Amino acid sequence: MINNAAMLSRALSDDQPADVSARARLSTGILPCQAIQEMVESGEIASTEILTPVLPDQIQPASLDLRLGAYAYPVDASFLPGAGMGVFEKMALIDPRPDDFKIDLRNGAVLEKGRIYLIPLLEEVKLKSDIAGFANPKSSTGRLDILTRLITDRGTVFDQIEKAYEGKLYLEVAPRTFSVVVRMGDRLNQLRFSRSRASPLQVSAEEWKRLLDEEQIVSLGEEGRQLSEEKGMLRFSVDLKGSGAEGALIGYRAKRHAPRIDLAKRDYDPRDFWEPLHCHKNPSLILDPNEFYILMTREAVAVPPDYAAEMVPYDTRAGEFRVHYAGFFDPGFGWNAATGKAGSSRAVLEVRSHEVPFLLEHGQTVGWLRYERMAARPEKLYGQDGGAHYQNQGLKLAKQFKAT
Repeated sequence: MINNAAMLSRALSDDQPADVSARARLSTGILPCQAIQEMVESGEIASTEILTPVLPDQIQPASLDLRLGAYAYPVDASFLPGAGMGVFEKMALIDPRPDDFKIDLRNGAVLEKGRIYLIPLLEEVKLKSDIAGFANPKSSTGRLDILTRLITDRGTVFDQIEKAYEGKLYLEVAPRTFSVVVRMGDRLNQLRFSRSRASPLQVSAEEWKRLLDEEQIVSLGEEGRQLSEEKGMLRFSVDLKGSGAEGALIGYRAKRHAPRIDLAKRDYDPRDFWEPLHCHKNPSLILDPNEFYILMTREAVAVPPDYAAEMVPYDTRAGEFRVHYAGFFDPGFGWNAATGKAGSSRAVLEVRSHEVPFLLEHGQTVGWLRYERMAARPEKLYGQDGGAHYQNQGLKLAKQFKAT
């Protein structure tokens, strides 16, 4: 039997004539887990530390978990190195003696809320000329209100790795609501790889209509739900009714003064960190710009096996608020393999208002999911082994908290 990963690798790099449709299917799109594994085996993805090789469980259906390195460097301001300059070169211009105050993460250390830290990651990459990378916080990172942004040497934008980049990776980490305890090896963000992340990845109009008609990406059971007319973009709204009964739980608001959270621990009591929010006769919520909220979508959404999705940044035309930090949705999220349709999984929203209080009402459009093609179907799907913490989720806090 031919190994699928090896077959994929050959199909992606072979210059010999081949079946056109098969080549097109494999040569563009988000790279699946088996292709990422090939990148690890070929040295395109490696660890900066001999004793900490890239681990199999870092590879997700369509992304790679990235790990914190041994030290964190407090910085006074967020920055990008810019063309022609390395990250540490730029940091030395801001702070001439960064090593004097670096924080050792090998046995765990506290990152204080309201501070910004630069942390070299354990992974480095050596990308080919047709491969690019783009990053996002992991789900639990976003639900703890930890802002993370990937940086590269000579980088001019956050969260992107240019084609053919060779070098180290760095993470800007800014806890905003809770101080957190982190360790070397902790995973706060994730990286996707793509070939030609442009129009070839977009879903065609015909394909998009079929996915909607067959209810493969969203449950159509609720009347009045709006869908974006733009292909590949799913419009979603906020649920401020919950079960529908008055007093039903609809979300959480973070407490301003709460204990620090050790990311390695579980079963924290949510009551020590969160104030529950409940439905009233008028299902609405005024967002305070000083507060952080966990809410959920009204729609049950799914990602079929041949696609990956990303929650796109908020649009100010929808209101002065941000509805996400962690935006990646892997193939298989919310997917019911038995029916071939969307299941019951809701998208959780990490919400902040900007500048002024904002009235949010039940059913209001708050964001979009952008669907893109996979280069090939992943050999494993999200939740397939039962280990996914957020599969079939409703309103759910980060995995560090007890279920409510």
